[in-house]
Amino acid sequence: MMDAQERVRARFKKTYYVNYGLIFIVLFLLVFGLIMLLSTSSYEANLKFGNAWYYFKRQTISTAAGLLVMLVVSFWPNYKIYKKVTILAYGGACAAPFLVKTPLAYSANGATRWIKLFGISIQPAEISKMLMIIFLAGFVSQLGKQVSTRRGFSITLIMSLVPAFLIYSLTRNLSSALIVICIAIAMLFVSCPDYKRFILLGGGAACVAALAIYYAVSSSASSADGLNFRFRRILAWIHPEQFASSTSHQTIQALYAIGSGGLFGKGLGESMQKLGFLPEAQNDMIFSIICEELGLFGAIAIMIMFMLLVWRLKLVADSATDMFGALLVIGVLAHVSIQVILNIAVVTNSIPNTGITLPFISYGGSAVVMQLVEIGIALNVSRISSAEYA
Repeated sequence: MMDAQERVRARFKKTYYVNYGLIFIVLFLLVFGLIMLLSTSSYEANLKFGNAWYYFKRQTISTAAGLLVMLVVSFWPNYKIYKKVTILAYGGACAAPFLVKTPLAYSANGATRWIKLFGISIQPAEISKMLMIIFLAGFVSQLGKQVSTRRGFSITLIMSLVPAFLIYSLTRNLSSALIVICIAIAMLFVSCPDYKRFILLGGGAACVAALAIYYAVSSSASSADGLNFRFRRILAWIHPEQFASSTSHQTIQALYAIGSGGLFGKGLGESMQKLGFLPEAQNDMIFSIICEELGLFGAIAIMIMFMLLVWRLKLVADSATDMFGALLVIGVLAHVSIQVILNIAVVTNSIPNTGITLPFISYGGSAVVMQLVEIGIALNVSRISSAEYA
């Protein structure tokens, strides 16, 4: 009788295994993000909407919805079923950007990157990112060793460029397009033993960046006003003081916030830059307010939490029982780490301003929901893998 009970208990434990470490880190980031969002956005929300809790309430609803979806996805369906819809995922990733050309689309801050469905704002680019992770995991795992060949590598990379191009051309969202490409390269990197290709890709990207910088600098000698706004951002990155009242205003204010925070910060809620000096502080630049209010100590602490998240995802990928599951988690890991690195680099003016949010912390409903869906997929891989190992 006891043996039967033990078997039932063991089967239940295997079936409903929970990766508490991963969940704790994600919940910590979400709660911390909501606290910082309230602190950062209350002044602007009160001015715009007469309600200091406006952004906080909307983000809380999105976070709650995302957690619910994450919970469902972590238990159902089995992640292996996604491999059967690889082509559908790719079609969805390519089709999603076209939604901004439908009557559902609306513009904000001079860009048309969102749609409104049942009163909910959704950014199609976020949907494309998640679907591309599913597609690339399925496609690369189906190719197997063929992905290491020149043909397999090239086809995978070219197929990744298509949705990236659509995101850029239809939504003018260069940062999301670059993230899709970077996710693809990261997933190829762990699948291909030949690192020479990645050195060539890195060298090519560096050459393109150098040419863009050279063109922006040389063209500015005659007139900076005639440059494309992306090249003006490059100039503002190189000489922020020359564009302090226009292109680089947000960056300079963010640097003021970081510099004034010191070692331990001014204290939660005590930021000065959020009082109208730093535009849209709750979005891309929330890390600068973290630095101002919590100081270098708070900034390092949150970076450590992100590193722990990446480490936990790596452990899940290492424990996956098949290549498809491992690549799914690698895609999620790549997405999170790329956005964290690029966001912090933008805020500290290490790279030109690209409008990339900080995962789980910046304001953005569709972004946090999609990120939690991806975490749900990683939890699903963790649960199934632990059951199969047991």
